[in-house]
Amino acid sequence: AAGVDITAGYKAVELMKKHIEIEGMSCEHCVKAVKNVLEELGGTDITVDLSGGFAEAEISADDNKIIEAIAEEEFEVVKIENI
Repeated sequence: AAGVDITAGYKAVELMKKHIEIEGMSCEHCVKAVKNVLEELGGTDITVDLSGGFAEAEISADDNKIIEAIAEEEFEVVKIENI
């Protein structure tokens, strides 16, 4: 099918840099758990700051998916901002 644009109608997956404030992280195990969740959601360039209580990542998943996935690890997302 030469000349057919198979991407027509599909929205490009856009990576957004997000700042995610998280409550409940208390140790390096928590940091790894959050990092793993963000990686599973397709996140890249991930930083998890234990003392600051936040994570940052280039990620395309919508905010609700991020909140749910982090909640499954027993942490609470306080807010998510695009940066």
